Amino acid sequence: MANIKSQIKRNRQNEKARIANKAVRSELRTRTKGAISAAESGAENAADAERIAMKRIDKAATKGVIHKNAAARRKSRLAKRLAAASAA
Repeated sequence: MANIKSQIKRNRQNEKARIANKAVRSELRTRTKGAISAAESGAENAADAERIAMKRIDKAATKGVIHKNAAARRKSRLAKRLAAASAA
């Protein structure tokens, strides 16, 4: 446990950020899975689900939750899976 006042505050800030980032990453996974399942089932909202998933990935990268290259990789893999699902 920290004894320094500034470190105690920093620990509180880090914990708040950790919880916020965890929520963003969780939503990323949820939106990605939703987009994939919508594309595989041929749902009408598949394009909408894809758009929202891509948007959330971009937003996470902008906010610094994930690295920009990780965001690009995730978007690429998602687009690839969605294209394959819609072709099949």
